[in-house]
Amino acid sequence: MEYRGMKKWRPFATMPEQYIGLKEMINKQVEVAQPILTEEQMEQMNFTLIEALHTNKQVYLTYYKQGQCITETGFIQFVNTLEDLFVFIDGVFGLKHRPRLIELLDVRFV
Repeated sequence: MEYRGMKKWRPFATMPEQYIGLKEMINKQVEVAQPILTEEQMEQMNFTLIEALHTNKQVYLTYYKQGQCITETGFIQFVNTLEDLFVFIDGVFGLKHRPRLIELLDVRFV
């Protein structure tokens, strides 16, 4: 008698399109609409961004990207209001991220 191992499960992996379609459906169900911020919230975020930029303190950043609200820790490196973007360095991996200021939802000190 020969051990078949994982051979018996191979027929179920012959339709990768099905898995791709299911993944897309799950991602669409998880999507949220971008929250709208008040003037007071935007002003508070502005003050926090300026302070974090000048003091080089680590902050929690929450921003909207492709239907999801993402929260990361990092350091603010650069803010450009004319081009509507800012640059922050991820506190975990040290990667640079360049989201737009419109996508920014919340900034808090660690």
